[in-house]
Amino acid sequence: MKPLNNFTEIISKNFISCKNYLYKNYGENPGKMLVHTGVLGWILSSAAQVAAVVFNDKISAKEKMFLIPQECADAAVNILSFYIVTNTFKAIGSKLVSTGKLSTPNIRKYIQKAGLEDKVGKVTTDIKKDMTGAIRQEYTDFKSGVDVITSTVGSIISCNLITPVLRNQYAASKQKEILAKRNLQKDNPEQIERPRILMPLSMADYQKLASLKFSGGNMKV
Repeated sequence: MKPLNNFTEIISKNFISCKNYLYKNYGENPGKMLVHTGVLGWILSSAAQVAAVVFNDKISAKEKMFLIPQECADAAVNILSFYIVTNTFKAIGSKLVSTGKLSTPNIRKYIQKAGLEDKVGKVTTDIKKDMTGAIRQEYTDFKSGVDVITSTVGSIISCNLITPVLRNQYAASKQKEILAKRNLQKDNPEQIERPRILMPLSMADYQKLASLKFSGGNMKV
């Protein structure tokens, strides 16, 4: 039973370590977790899409040479646009809260008591710096909620508006390149050498060639 107990202890320790790591990095910042899990989801879905092309025997090697780079480019557009847009929305929401521009009634009262009214909205302002007790906990909860909302809005805009537009632009540019190559081939068609039809030799031609061959052997240079 000892090996089994040791195994369960290892699993328990790893689970506790993972839980502590998640709480430390995402406990007070759930918006950050939304961004990271969204990026991870895009990476996995993009990898599955590329793998579906690579391991599909019904797709020819020539088509794969075109489809695989296109799928990789689409994956890069999806991942980058999601991360940049979603993280930007989250950062804007966090900055509005930390500078006091966006707050609750209780937080506004704290700002007035602390004499921070003149610093509200400035980039370098951090109203949480000297907070303690219940007001700090309210600030943390409020900021977490704002992060979740702004991250969700950013992900919706990225997935439904920005990413499709960028992918369509990329697809249109690649289509133009392909059409340009085809038009160039039509304007400058390759000269195909026609097969030559050899006429059969007559008896007179054969005798002439034979005489030239034997006489050529007696020539002196």
